Amino acid sequence: MTVESLNRQRVLHLLDAFARGDIEAALACCTDDVDFLTHPPIDVLPHMVPRHGKAELRELWQTIWSRYSEVRYKAPHVVAEGEAVATYMNTYFRKRSNDRIVQFDMAVFYTFRGGLVAEIREIIDSYDLVQQVLEREIGPLITGARVD
Repeated sequence: MTVESLNRQRVLHLLDAFARGDIEAALACCTDDVDFLTHPPIDVLPHMVPRHGKAELRELWQTIWSRYSEVRYKAPHVVAEGEAVATYMNTYFRKRSNDRIVQFDMAVFYTFRGGLVAEIREIIDSYDLVQQVLEREIGPLITGARVD
């Protein structure tokens, strides 16, 4: 088995563990000093600040699971090269508050060190995500247009 195929399987294992709510199994796939970074609007999604280390990543993932009762994903594209794995995913989170599904696509890049995930970098369409989380059109808020 090549390093690439092994790392690809490691990422899928991490994703499967997270999707079933097994945060500790997902964290076991990461280095102690794992770095997590994404770029959503922090004023709307304050829990999505950069995280460093397993304790901070655990806190983030626990917050997500406190807000969502179900997490599913499809990973139609998973590309591995050396110590890096890139994924393009369709994700589905079911809100605990009203059972609505928040669906968004994202690209996630993983960097390995010693067989464990050392960096996670996410790129999300935050405009679409924020509209779904807030359950309202945000264009008028941004442009100052009047909403009737």
